[in-house]
Amino acid sequence: MAADLSQIVKAYDVRGVVPDQWDEALAELFGAAFVRVTSATAVVTGHDMRPSSPGLSAAFARGAAGQGADVTEIGLCSTDQLYYASGALDLPGAMFTASHNPARYNGIKLCRAGAAPVGQDTGLADIRALAEEWSDTGAPRPAAATGTVTRRDTLDDYAAHLRSLVDLTGIRPLKVVVDAGNGMGGHTVPTVLAGLPLTVVPMYFELDGTFPNHEANPLDPANLVDLQKRVREEGADLGLAFDGDADRCFVVDERGEPVSPSAVTALVAARELARNGGTGTVIHNLITSWSVPEVVRENGGTPERTRVGHSFIKAEMARTGAIFGGEHSAHYYFRDFWNADTGMLAALHVLAALGEQQGTLSALVDQYDRYAGSGEINSTVDDQAARLAAIRAAYEGREGVTLDDLDGLTVSAADWWFNVRPSNTEPLLRLNAEARDQATMIRVRDEALALIRQ
Repeated sequence: MAADLSQIVKAYDVRGVVPDQWDEALAELFGAAFVRVTSATAVVTGHDMRPSSPGLSAAFARGAAGQGADVTEIGLCSTDQLYYASGALDLPGAMFTASHNPARYNGIKLCRAGAAPVGQDTGLADIRALAEEWSDTGAPRPAAATGTVTRRDTLDDYAAHLRSLVDLTGIRPLKVVVDAGNGMGGHTVPTVLAGLPLTVVPMYFELDGTFPNHEANPLDPANLVDLQKRVREEGADLGLAFDGDADRCFVVDERGEPVSPSAVTALVAARELARNGGTGTVIHNLITSWSVPEVVRENGGTPERTRVGHSFIKAEMARTGAIFGGEHSAHYYFRDFWNADTGMLAALHVLAALGEQQGTLSALVDQYDRYAGSGEINSTVDDQAARLAAIRAAYEGREGVTLDDLDGLTVSAADWWFNVRPSNTEPLLRLNAEARDQATMIRVRDEALALIRQ
C-alpha cells in the first residue's frame, strides 16, 4: 500500500476503494494507531453488510488488541447502533461502512468514548500519520499483553434505548412502507418497530452490500421512486427510506411525496422541546428552512444556526447543551443519544406524531413546511472563488439585502434567501434557495444559477 493516505483519510472518516486504496493489512494498522492516539484500553467495533466489512473490522480488532486494548465486537449493526454501544459502554468505537457509496467502497467512522466524533483536528490526522509511518517501516511494536476480543449483541438494548426516548403508547394503527435499500435498516427496523401497532411493508430488507435494487442514498430522488410507488399502491400512511448504514432516514407522506428534512427537523424539534418542558436550544444548519427557527421559537426554544456538517453540529450541541439538532441532509442529532445522529429516533418521532392524531402526514407536515425551497443544486465550475466573488459583487450594496460568510456565501432579503457553498472535495458550488412563494424562489434560484454558471 502507498504510504500517502491522503486520498482515503477524509475530514471526518476513512473512505476508499477496497482493495485498490486500502485493505485488511492497512485496517490492522488503523486499529493499532487508533489505540495509540486515543490511549484506549478498550474499544468497540461494528460493521455493515458490505462484502469487505467483516474482514476489515476483524483486522482492525487485531491491530487494536495487539496494542493491548480489549475489543468488543458487536458485529452487524447500523452506524447509530455503534454510537449507542460507544455511549452505553463508554468506549471509543469504530464503525466499518461507506454509508451510501457504491459496493466497492468501504470506510471507518471513528469516535471516542460517548460517541464523541474523531476528525482531522481531533485525532484522525495523528492516526493517519502513524498508519503511514508503519506502512513504510513495518508493524508497530506489540504491547506487553495482547488485548482480548469478545462478541456482544447490542441490537435489543439499542432498540430499547430508542423506544425509551419516544412515547409510542398512544399511537393508532399505521401502515408504513420501509425501504432499507439492502442496507442495515433491514437489520435494525424489525427489532426497533417490534410490538408497535404498525403494519410494516418491507422493501429490500435483505442485507446485500452490492445494492442490487438501487443505491442506498435516499438524498438522490431517483432512489426514492420505488418507495413512493409502493406507498401509493399500498395506501400506506407513510414511507421511510434509510441509507446504507441506516443513520439517515427520509420520509414520504401518504401521497408518495417526499417530506422535507427541514419539516422533519421542525416537527422533531417541537416534540423534543415539549419533552424538555418547553425550553432548550435546537441546532440547525444554515441551509435548513426558515421554518425551523420559527417553530423552535414558537415552542419556547432557542434556535442556533451553524455551518453544514456533522462535526460543526456536534461541536455546537456540546457547547450549548442543545437538546436536538437537524440538517437538510436528514441527519438528526439528539442530546439523549450522546449528541450523535440517529435517523431511527427521528423516524420514531414521526410515527408518534402521526399516530397521536387522526389526520394524514401531509396535513400534519403542512404546519412545519411553510416556504418554497429549491433543494440543493450542484454546478461544476472552473474557479469556485471567482464565482463566489461574482455573486458577492452582484448583490453587495443592494437595498434590503444582507450577506454573510458563515459557510460559503448567504444572501438574504425580507422574503427570500440563498446560500452558495463550495464543495471541499470536488469543483462544485452547491446552491440552496428559499422564498415565501414559489414564483419568487424560482426567480431567485435562476438569478443565482446564472451567476454561478456564466
